[in-house]
Amino acid sequence: QVQLVESGGGLVQAGGSLRLSCAASGRTFRNSIMGWFRQAPGNERDFVAAIGRSGMVADYADSVKDRFTISRDNAKMTVYLQKNNLPPADTARYYCAASARNWPVSRTPVTFASWGQGTQVTVSS
Repeated sequence: QVQLVESGGGLVQAGGSLRLSCAASGRTFRNSIMGWFRQAPGNERDFVAAIGRSGMVADYADSVKDRFTISRDNAKMTVYLQKNNLPPADTARYYCAASARNWPVSRTPVTFASWGQGTQVTVSS
């Protein structure tokens, strides 16, 4: 399995930007599809984005398409989520996850076997 640690969360004003990072350790990172999910209090954990092993393909939830960009640096074993034009509705805890499945990967949490502890993003109005 791969171990994941998220960073980059914080408080941002509506319309602002943040870049989340997910540092991975473990030999399976390069063979893993990486994803980001988010969970607001009282809500389920929702899919945000996923990226293929080489970084050449990506998938986004409709709610973040055109505002978020997922990327990965396999040499640094890090996955990023660039978030722009943030509305208060994007307030949630954001989780990084890794999947050993093949692309295209299902957008469900059960598809991803490894998870980080999450990083909180709060967007103020």
